[in-house]
Amino acid sequence: MRILGWVENVALMPEGIVLEAKMDTGATTSSLNALNKETFERDGKEWIAFDMIDPNDESNMIRLEREITRHVRIIRHSGNHQRRPVVEMGLCMGDVYRKEEVSLIDRTALSYQLLVGRNHMAGAILLDSRDKYLQAPDCDLD
Repeated sequence: MRILGWVENVALMPEGIVLEAKMDTGATTSSLNALNKETFERDGKEWIAFDMIDPNDESNMIRLEREITRHVRIIRHSGNHQRRPVVEMGLCMGDVYRKEEVSLIDRTALSYQLLVGRNHMAGAILLDSRDKYLQAPDCDLD
């Protein structure tokens, strides 16, 4: 098991985009800031194209495309329901690489573009809630 802090740099794979991410044991699944979402069909399957803020230059956007694996209904703190698309993404934290379901939502008003939920951490990561940036992403996918 790897020990990570409550905030870590995480690489989205295969693109290798490194984001600051908040580890959240209160969230079951992970979520990613996704703007300008557009769904489309490819090979008979539902896909989504979306923009994310470039972590190296906040004035730029990075366009990503993923197949939608499902939709999830989230109950917000206000009691309202929200339907979100879910995609599969590779996440690299330290030397731990896992493909994970990630819900797409506008997180622009929040401090971190990526929230990593406990499903991703289970069985591989211990969380030190006192510290940050304990492991840099270092996954070899070859």
